[in-house]
Amino acid sequence: MKRREFLAALALTLAAGCAPGELASSPIKTNVLRPPGAIPEDFFASRCIRCGRCAESCPYRSIRILDIRHGFYAGTPVIYVEKIPCYLCMRCVKVCPTGTLQKISQKEVRMGLARVNRRACVTWNGTGICRSCYNACPFREKAIKLDRLRPVVIEEHCVGCGICTHACPVNPKAIVVEPVYAFSLSSQRAS
Repeated sequence: MKRREFLAALALTLAAGCAPGELASSPIKTNVLRPPGAIPEDFFASRCIRCGRCAESCPYRSIRILDIRHGFYAGTPVIYVEKIPCYLCMRCVKVCPTGTLQKISQKEVRMGLARVNRRACVTWNGTGICRSCYNACPFREKAIKLDRLRPVVIEEHCVGCGICTHACPVNPKAIVVEPVYAFSLSSQRAS
């Protein structure tokens, strides 16, 4: 990219409301995840060639491509689970030409980890009965169970697809998905 093109892109980004520090910060956060099989976030943007094949192959249109407002991460794929979760069809991993999305099975997926906010969940706080997250989970009774009708996430079996978050009728959501890499970074800092 030439200097003039870079400065024009920077001006557009700043005009869109991004601070310069946001241009290099990862867009991955609660309920915003990488597609299945993604390599660690620290290497993702440098390995992804931004071809868009993953988004094109997704029959559910779950995968979105980030725009220029995301600076260094522009052109890379994400899934906004509150809008359209990942339905684990695994087509994206089959078409990735660089291995940025590694070919893994549905059972091996670890995009994130669902967390129940017990204060916001109507079943946990006693203001109603809801089984939306439980009923929606593709790994019901493995990844999410009911304890006296209250949802409990089983960490070792949750794939982080976000279907539970998408199904939650509470606003803000009573169940959210934290990206996997957030846990690996925090555990590395602790050691």
